[in-house]
Amino acid sequence: MEPKPPRRNDNRVILHFKQIIVTCNYEARRRGLSKLQLINDARRLCPDVVIVLGEELGRFRDASKSLYKYLESFTWNGKVERLGFDEVFMDVSDIVDYNQALLLQNRLEASFFQLKKDDPTVGFNFDASWYASHVYPPEAHPPLANTMVQDSLTTRLILGSHLAQYLRLSLEGEKGYTATVGISTNKLISKLVGNLNKPRGQTTLLPPYQLEGSASRAVNAEQESNMTQFIDNHEIGNIPGIGYKMAQKIRNQVLAQPANHNMELVYEPRKDSVTVREVRLFPEMSGKTLGEMLGVPGAERGIGGKAWNLINGIDDTEVQQMRRVPSQISIEDSYICLDTITQVLKEMKKLGTSLINRMHVDLLKDGDPDVCGVKRWIAYPKTLRLSTRPRPPLNADGTRTRSFARNSRSTPLPTFVFSLKEGVEAIVERLIQEALLPMYRRLHPQPGWNISLMNICVTNLVGAAGEDSGSNGQDISKMFKRQKEVLKEWKVEDKDVPPDPVPVTEPHGIHQAEPSAGNDAGDVVMEGSEDVLQHTQNTVDENAEWEEDEESGELERCGKCGALLPSFAMPAHERFHSLKG
Repeated sequence: MEPKPPRRNDNRVILHFKQIIVTCNYEARRRGLSKLQLINDARRLCPDVVIVLGEELGRFRDASKSLYKYLESFTWNGKVERLGFDEVFMDVSDIVDYNQALLLQNRLEASFFQLKKDDPTVGFNFDASWYASHVYPPEAHPPLANTMVQDSLTTRLILGSHLAQYLRLSLEGEKGYTATVGISTNKLISKLVGNLNKPRGQTTLLPPYQLEGSASRAVNAEQESNMTQFIDNHEIGNIPGIGYKMAQKIRNQVLAQPANHNMELVYEPRKDSVTVREVRLFPEMSGKTLGEMLGVPGAERGIGGKAWNLINGIDDTEVQQMRRVPSQISIEDSYICLDTITQVLKEMKKLGTSLINRMHVDLLKDGDPDVCGVKRWIAYPKTLRLSTRPRPPLNADGTRTRSFARNSRSTPLPTFVFSLKEGVEAIVERLIQEALLPMYRRLHPQPGWNISLMNICVTNLVGAAGEDSGSNGQDISKMFKRQKEVLKEWKVEDKDVPPDPVPVTEPHGIHQAEPSAGNDAGDVVMEGSEDVLQHTQNTVDENAEWEEDEESGELERCGKCGALLPSFAMPAHERFHSLKG
């Protein structure tokens, strides 16, 4: 799902990052603007464009968290995975399975979708005979009422589409954000099919997904599944999971020549494109062929088979469980020319300040008001990483080879960054001088470098003390909060009136006189009182004499206080008197 900001009266607002447009709304796109476009080109195409500085992402980050928590509240299995700021994968298989069992096949048009297992009244009415909103292929039509015979996959996708519509409309009504949704059986296809009806729409990819007995190389479109027809139209570089370098090698193979593209700027549009269909039907193309083509040293194991699966719409990756803390916090920026140490220090200060502020937002939690109320860390990053991307020198013909190679250095994250007493500016200055600058000098010991990108990242996060399964240890604040209840059984209270005596059953062979009216009740044991010391074989009696014990040995009397002690304890007792005196 891709939540988008609410519509505004000014439809020409875009965001930019330095000299490049990061993203733009649909009105801007209708005017000819696009992502990763130079701002100068955008102004030329649309002179009245309104540009918003996109470096301060605090509001967007807060909105992203709010929307994520809202969607997470509808899940049963906790499988909600955030991708960037505005995309969320949700695995709703368990909710769909439950509601599929509740359907009445002879009354599909009057169905009820139950949102909570333990409360059958929470949910919404829907028509389970057909999908909600758009479908692919778009020419598909609902079946006649007397022919409503659905296979299991069709029923599950119908249920998923109605749940998606309910969430999408609820998100807009309660939070004010529009969303676009794709519904399918894996992450790859749901992401791609969700792009078909933007904005404020949703699309479900209809079965069949794989024709029985059909080969992925079938040339006749009528023999191909909806899955194959849908993914075949995509450019190979637009398939999630197939990166730029992989796509370029595949294009070179299919075109039998190096693909023509701009060598200077990464955001220039492609001049040669290759579709998934062209790759899939290319002679001798297979997972093995792709493995030989892409399997360079350092490549992911099984990269050929993985790429071949993606080309055929197969994606077995699971939707990840919701995370209590992020896996890492990373801040970076790109530059036209960064070639002096003064510029580097200036940019390090900007990135470092943003990093520490992000850590405070993402990893600090308000303390328990019943204990101390101060903020506390919910996770501690262990590693600090600095990455740079040097710009390659100009070629002889004046062009510059495109490069994505990064150089990185890591070091243990200094503990002073977790201080809540020092200001952010002071922490950043120490971080630069003690960690970032030394790493930078190891990365670039020789002069003459020109940096096009710099990234500062904290990673290897370890959960702090808490009660959830991802925490490291126990939360001591919870212990203090619960100690009153836990220790209540053993609490001793001073009372003006002594407690009523409770008779104790005497052991066999021991006789105790009944207290008379004129006698004290001192011989009666007070149940529950810690003030009464029961006699044992090592208890001192009223005459301060030790009862003999087989292991006690000889006794000696202290000359200062008259205490009768075992011989082995006398030296320590004498030291006690010397220290006391």
